[in-house]
Formats: sequence, structure tokens, C-alpha cells
Amino acid sequence: MAKKHNTKNNNKKSSPIKLKNKSFLGLNLSKKPTKFGFLKNIFNTIIIFLLILIAYSMIQEGNKEIEEISISELVSGITAGEVQSIEIEGEKLSVLYIDETIKEAKKETESSLSESLINYGITPEQLNTINIVVKKESGLQFMLLMLAPFLIPVLFIFIFFWYISRQVKGSSMQAFSFGSSKARLTDPKDTKQKVTFKDVAGVKEAKEELSEIVDFLKSPKKFLDIGAEIPKGVLLMGAPGTGKTLLARAVAGEANVPFFSISGSEFVEMFVGVGASRVRDLFGVAKKMAPSIIFIDEIDAVGRARGVGTGGGNDEREQTLNQILVEMDGFDPNGKVIVLAATNRPDVLDPALLRPGRFDRRVMIDAPDRKDREAILKIHSKKKPFAEDVNLETIAERTPGFSGADLQSLMNEGAILAARESRKKISQFDLVRSIEKVMLGPERRSHIMTDEEKKIIAYHEIGHALTATLLPYADPVHKISVVSRGRAAGYTIKLPDEEKSLYSKKYFLDDIGVSLGGYLTEKMIFGDVTTGASNDLQVASALARNMVTKYGMSEKLGPIAYEKSSKLLLPNYGTESNNYSEETAKEIDNEVEEIIKGEMLKVQKILEEHKGALKMISEKLMEVETLERNEYEKLLILNGIEPKDFIKPSMGLSK
Repeated sequence: MAKKHNTKNNNKKSSPIKLKNKSFLGLNLSKKPTKFGFLKNIFNTIIIFLLILIAYSMIQEGNKEIEEISISELVSGITAGEVQSIEIEGEKLSVLYIDETIKEAKKETESSLSESLINYGITPEQLNTINIVVKKESGLQFMLLMLAPFLIPVLFIFIFFWYISRQVKGSSMQAFSFGSSKARLTDPKDTKQKVTFKDVAGVKEAKEELSEIVDFLKSPKKFLDIGAEIPKGVLLMGAPGTGKTLLARAVAGEANVPFFSISGSEFVEMFVGVGASRVRDLFGVAKKMAPSIIFIDEIDAVGRARGVGTGGGNDEREQTLNQILVEMDGFDPNGKVIVLAATNRPDVLDPALLRPGRFDRRVMIDAPDRKDREAILKIHSKKKPFAEDVNLETIAERTPGFSGADLQSLMNEGAILAARESRKKISQFDLVRSIEKVMLGPERRSHIMTDEEKKIIAYHEIGHALTATLLPYADPVHKISVVSRGRAAGYTIKLPDEEKSLYSKKYFLDDIGVSLGGYLTEKMIFGDVTTGASNDLQVASALARNMVTKYGMSEKLGPIAYEKSSKLLLPNYGTESNNYSEETAKEIDNEVEEIIKGEMLKVQKILEEHKGALKMISEKLMEVETLERNEYEKLLILNGIEPKDFIKPSMGLSK
């Protein structure tokens, strides 16, 4: 695990605290209605109604602009040769004049237009000069035209009330849709969202364990013929970001089956019985589409041990858990529905979930080792243009303890840094800076420090680095900086030569000594201490207490675990009780104090013996602000200090 020692600022930075919905076979995957959605629909309807009324009035006003004339005025126009054509539509006459103006007139109902005009003294020769068009209209059309001014408002009012009633019905139906599952379905034919084992680097043991599930879903007959029953539930356990969800999607992708994913918290609503109803709905749909996979993320949200709440058996969360247990127990032995679940807290799950027949198979997903990290980096480096100096093996070596999500973020941050500087390719220096950004946060060069603060931080960090170099079991130093990142005003990064799974007492003691190095340097050089050592003191104290109470590394107290147990009396109200006496607690405090004081004396002696090197390297750090491992070790050699075993020169780690 990468170790970092940082000088804390008093400024606190809040960290920011993020589906594609589908609807399938009764799954209610639509968005929840807004609180004022019904009133909003009424308001929109009224606006549309007003707009139609305005448009209708404008049309009516436009029709009124046409001038209506009498027959005698029409006769005068024909006599003067001003009329070009006349269109007859029932009793209505539309007269087009030579100057393109249109006027309306009405003829006598008892006689035709020609007879009326001749009676007014128009000769047949004058009529021949005018184009007379008779427009026939059906009785239905005539009736519609006559009734339109009355029918249109009535029809609109009918549509308005139908729309309002539809909205009311939709709102009332929402109350009955709470019991529908909110699971998201990934169709096996969707190639864009499909994930296979090739897309998941590392976790070889986990993939081997899950490959049996894939084989069963693909060809269950060979298992059933020999009398084998595939596990109904598989619990994926691991730290955040290790790839539990990705592995679950990969199982569905390899088996080419529908994948239903839902979070444990989505089962529980404010209404009693909703969670159990959603569980029934989800399992019912999954059985219809079998073979299929149900994935429940963060199952500890509903799967916690029962009996610790005030609600007892009527508690909504417990009802949801009971329904999950019933559904899994009621599976047909030959059913082809597999339940995958993920959690970071397997210790809080109800024992009934973990018994054989339910989640009887548990797959542990650890943080990736160096080779796995390199493979993960290669997956996330696809479609990213690299410069010639990029070496992913070096990046993998510098990221012990990083999860798959951390490595994905690292590659993305490297691309962002290159794009920000208007470069077309990602360099090694971009990736190295991204490591520190993921670990500590972005640089805060705008944070202006006084010369005195910068000097204190430089001495503090070199105190950490020099102590780590001179203590035999401490990890070697890879970088020292006084540039602020995140909440750290300065930092020292230590990385192990080889990844470890077991840690010795000597290693822990030296690690405590390194944590105290910055504090003791401040006290020795400036005769005072600052708040910058607060995080270091917390780390050292916690590690010393774990050595005594958890790891049995105390000579006085012996190999006995004195860990605290938590007992919940009421929901959200917990009290911690010690499983040892007050006398033992006092002995534990004394032993922790002895460990801290012993390391302080040892480190203080080392710093006093190398005070000259401490001052010289600190002044150099104030000048350049950042020292990489190779630069730092050159300064050690100049001061007669032999560096720890050098792994190999890193590529592109310096500007």
C-alpha cells in the first residue's frame, strides 16, 4: 500500500458526492412524477386553450376585413369594366377586381346570378367579359361550415376535460405502481453495454469461480444429469472500486442472458410493503425471462442482521429481506435464475442470507497486484494516444493499493492533463502527476504560503523522508513536495519495493517512527510544533493501539485481542463497550504510550546525528519545491548517507 505523510492545512475541502431507464415486461422503469406535475399539466392546457382562442379570433378578424358590397355596387363595377371574375358559392359571391382586390356580395335566392344582373341592366356581352365560376358544396360541408363556430369550442372543452381526467388517472395509478420493480435491464443483444471477462483484468480466482455460473446458464443439462445443483446466490465481497459490479455484468455478458440490476436501497420506500412487492415483481419478471441474472448492489442496505431495530418483524427493511429469502428459497431446483449480490460489509449481513441454498457461495475480490494493475491500465488505455516514453509497468509499480476504479480515474486524469495543455498525446509525466492527483487531490498552486510556512513544511517533509531512509524496515521514499494538494500543504510518498500481505512488528515500529519524523523535526529546528503534524500523530497513535489490541504485538499484554465490540440499542444510536476491565484499559494506554515514546527517542537521535543533511536537503526542497527519488538520493549521497536499494531508474518522472 502506498504510504503518504502530509502536512495538513486548516482549510477543509468538501468532496463531491451519480442510468439508462428502460421499460420491459411490467417493469415500471419510468421516472417518478414531479410534485407539481398535475398542476403544471392544467396550466399548460389553459395556455393552449387561450392560444387557440386568440388564433380563432384572429381568423375571424381576418375574415371581417373583406369588404361586403351590394348588388348595385357590383353592377356598377361590371359596367365600368372593373370586375375580373366572380365565384359563386351558394348565395355568397366572391368578386375579384382587376386591381386584385376581393369583395363579397350576396345574390338573390329566387333567381340565378345572370338573371339578377340582366335585370339590373347588364348586357350579355358584358357578362361574357367576366369569368363566372360556380363552386358546388355538399350538404355535409355546408352544415359543417355553419356549425363550425359552435362545434369547435364544444369539441375543445371535451378534449380539455378528457386530458385532465387522463392526468388524474395517471396520478392515481402511480400509487399502485410503487410495487413495481425499478430494476434496470441490460439486454444481451445490446452490444454497447455488453461486458465480458476480457474487459475485466486481474481477479483470476474470482473469474474462475464465476465461470461455473456461466457454464450452468449456457448448458445446464450437464450439471443436472450428474445431480449437481448450481448455487442460487453468489455474494461478491470486496473493497469499493475493486470491480464487483463489473464482474457481475461480465457474467451476464459471457452467458448472454438478460441482466437485471438494482440497488438494495431501491427496494425500500416510505410505504409499508413496497419493498416486498418489488422483490416479488423483480423475481417474477426474471423467471419469465430465464435464464437470467439478478444483481443486487449494496445488499447490506436491506440484508442487515434482523432483530436490532425497534420495528421488529413489522420493520419495512426486514419485510423486504424476508421476501428476498422466501423468493430465493422458493426457486425451482432446475430454475435458471441466478442472484448475484455485492457488498463492502459482509460482516453485517443476516445469517439466513448466507446459509446453503441462498448466498452459499462467496467470492472475495481483492485489490489488484502489480501485474493485475498493469493489465487494468492496458484496458483503460485503449483509444488513448500515448507518447513514446509511456511505461505502464512503471505506473503499476507506483500504484500499490490502487483499486480498478482508482486506475481508471488515473488514466482519465492523465488524458485531461494532456488535453488541458493542448497536447495530442499522453506522456509519462502526465500519468505520474495523475497518481498524486488521485491519491491527494489536485495541486493548489494558488494557495499562497508565507516564506516561514514554506520553510516549516519543507523541514517537516524532509524529516519524514530522512527518517524513512535511515530506519531499516521503512519503505523507500519516491517523492517529496511542498506543493499543496487537496488538504495537504506538503507530502512525502513512500512505496514498498515489493508488495506485502504480511507485516511485521519491526515494520510497524519503523512506520510509526516515520510518522513522528515531521513532528520531531519541527520541534528540533524551530523549538515549536504546528498543526501540520495532526494527521501524522493520529496515524501513529492508531497504529500503536492496533499493535497492542489487535495484532498481539505487546510484550507486556501478550497475544490477546482487546478489540472493542459495538452493541446497537436503538436505530442510529450506538454505544461502544470494551470487552476488558478498566485496569486492562489503563495498561493498554500505558503500552501505547511506551511504543510512541520509544520511537520518538529513536527518531530524535537519528535526526540529531544527521542535522546537517536535514538542513541542506530542506533548503534544496524550498528552492525546487519537488524532489523525485533519483534527485533525493543524489542529495543523500552528497551528505554521506547510503540510499536504500534502488529498484530501477524511473522513466519520465522529472520535468
